[in-house]
Amino acid sequence: MTPHGYLKLSIAAAVASIVLKMAAWWLTDSMGFLSDALESFVNLAAAVFGLAMVTLARTPADHDHPFGHGKAEYFAAGFEGIMIFAAAIAILYTSGVRLFHPVALDHFGFGTALSVLSTLINYLVARQLIAAAGRFRSMALEADAKHLMTDVWTTVGVIVGVGLAMLTRMWWLDPVVAIAVALNILREGGSLVKRAFDGLMDKTLPETEVTQLNDLLVRFCDKNCELGELRTRGAGPQRFAHVEVRVAGHMSVDAAHDLVDRMEQTVLDETGILLTTHVEPRHDPPTGKPAE
Repeated sequence: MTPHGYLKLSIAAAVASIVLKMAAWWLTDSMGFLSDALESFVNLAAAVFGLAMVTLARTPADHDHPFGHGKAEYFAAGFEGIMIFAAAIAILYTSGVRLFHPVALDHFGFGTALSVLSTLINYLVARQLIAAAGRFRSMALEADAKHLMTDVWTTVGVIVGVGLAMLTRMWWLDPVVAIAVALNILREGGSLVKRAFDGLMDKTLPETEVTQLNDLLVRFCDKNCELGELRTRGAGPQRFAHVEVRVAGHMSVDAAHDLVDRMEQTVLDETGILLTTHVEPRHDPPTGKPAE
């Protein structure tokens, strides 16, 4: 299945969750269940936008975008974070009103059954998205997967909170649980926005990938060359690196070109990173003369 297929699966799960959770809220009149349902609306909007951005991110490079469109996925993650903030604010407002005007709940058993079914759907889809995000190196899939897993734990918390309210008849517990849900999804929204911002600001690749890349490059350099500063960045599923290769002064242009060509191709084949190199003559620090 392609990233588009996984996001379509997420859209279907969001629609199913909305139907089930809204039914649970309608049956119980629980603010906890309503807050959970509102988050599913966020899931739906985020998955639809993510599908559009994944499609754009995988559009081939063109004259105006020679490095491709990979950063479009960061817009999907940022949008999802913003939508989470909007849902959290709505939940906090409605729950604050209910906190001062508690209402008795009803039909807890059937409403809970619907929420449990919704949670099972989201959990199964989230597990598939998490695996796919690693396989395709997709920020949009990762963001959607994390949001779905947050939704799973949110629903579990809501069910526990509403259950306690039913058992104790302390109806104020219901809006308190909803407020806790809102604060939790605010945290998740902040995390997604931060990751999207890091991507748009060309944050370096993870340390493990940089170490692997550096180890690969060192294999190519003997007494005739040395490496300069290694710089890396990610753009959605695409990863880029640039390094300066300092070669001995006696090395011919053809030999230097062959060296960096092999270096770039090996890095691409073994890591998927698009490496660009810049060849410079290596000088001896004391004299500034080319190395013999």
